[in-house]
Amino acid sequence: MPQITIGGIGFRYLLEGPEGAPAVAFSNSLGATLEMWDALVPALTGRYRTLRYDTRGHGGSETRDQPITVTDLAGDLAGLLDALGIGRAHLVGLSLGGMTVQALASAEPERALSATLMATAAHMPSPQSWEERAATVRAQGLAAVVEATLGRWFTPGFAQRDPAAIQAIRERFVACDPAGYAVCCGAIGCMDLRPALSAITAPTLVIAGRDDPSTPPAMAEEICAGIAQAELLVLPRAAHLLAVERAEAVGGYLRAFLDRASRDA
Repeated sequence: MPQITIGGIGFRYLLEGPEGAPAVAFSNSLGATLEMWDALVPALTGRYRTLRYDTRGHGGSETRDQPITVTDLAGDLAGLLDALGIGRAHLVGLSLGGMTVQALASAEPERALSATLMATAAHMPSPQSWEERAATVRAQGLAAVVEATLGRWFTPGFAQRDPAAIQAIRERFVACDPAGYAVCCGAIGCMDLRPALSAITAPTLVIAGRDDPSTPPAMAEEICAGIAQAELLVLPRAAHLLAVERAEAVGGYLRAFLDRASRDA
């Protein structure tokens, strides 16, 4: 899979779809890789040019073990778009990826054809809890938090319906670089994007899982209240990693939203 260097850091990425089609850039969750979108991307096949990448410190992307902010992660995405010659794109992110999209779409509104924010928040208290998680992972590795994480990511029934998907997610999660994960925990802990939401001018779709304990619908409502063109979808039978658990439904909603936003652009 291709690698590209942005700001001295190597990123693994995957660019697919017809040249000349509107671009859709996906940013993944903390502890996940670009493969988390595998079941959703087919909904866009033939209509959009899709860009996926591993967040720094995840999957095949390099780690720089120093404090960062969500603004830095937004800069990674902007740099990747620039390097690939993509001026404007539909921006899609889940959890940490949704925070990255908020940061980019508010700092550089002209880049976003639209923004889709899944299972995410503009603020995630408390910093201490994120510091504690980062310390645990640095000391014990990702295996120390994997079961608790999967318990938040999926509803109990999904593990029974698709154990293979759960196992693949688990394997990629525990393979994540502890320092890369910890650095991103720090970025979440110090984040407060609420004052920047009003700067997002692109059509915005906010999707929340009704059963998500990590970023419940109330956090999605807070985002919507701050963005002029935001619409909210609360998805039943979905926890945090809703793009995996409800990939078919989310893909259908995303395609319809992107089609509307592309017509209006």
